[in-house]
Amino acid sequence: MFIFSSVDHLPIWCLFVSLKMLTLCTGNAARSVMLGYMLTTLADASGEDWSIRTAGTHVAEGSAMSSRTRDALRRIPDLGDHPYGAHRGHQLTRDDVDWSDVILACEAAHVSFVRARYPESRLKTVLLGQFLRDAPLDDSFVDQVTVVALLEPDAIFDVEDPAGRDQAAYDACATRLWEMAQAFATLVETP
Repeated sequence: MFIFSSVDHLPIWCLFVSLKMLTLCTGNAARSVMLGYMLTTLADASGEDWSIRTAGTHVAEGSAMSSRTRDALRRIPDLGDHPYGAHRGHQLTRDDVDWSDVILACEAAHVSFVRARYPESRLKTVLLGQFLRDAPLDDSFVDQVTVVALLEPDAIFDVEDPAGRDQAAYDACATRLWEMAQAFATLVETP
């Protein structure tokens, strides 16, 4: 786990054993849910000690994921079986922000949302696509997150929201997120 504190307004991260990740999208019904299950699968397969939560910036609290999200996840054979029916939409809270070591956002607007409401989380909130492109390969994971968190989030890295679209859009979103999740997992270092 990472401990986040502040000395003279500079972050200090201390690496211990596990990593608490929060995946974030708008409605917590498609992208963040997909990414959460994907990271859970990768952690289970590699023996990583990752705890994953998902949340959204504008959520109908308690809503189930859509059948299109579920079907898109089931179309990725490497994900295996998960209790997809157990998911319920969750609005991002202070507890989520305080709990997490890193917040992985699907859109630049999500990073801005978190920074505006929880400014102390600035150095642990990153746009996933931007992280994959700009994280320095030779740095520790902690330093990678910090470097990318200091950048202005760029919407060119947004993962398009499939909400309101057909199954093909959900499948394409899931495929893209699966590729991104696998790339992300290669950047995370285990002590």
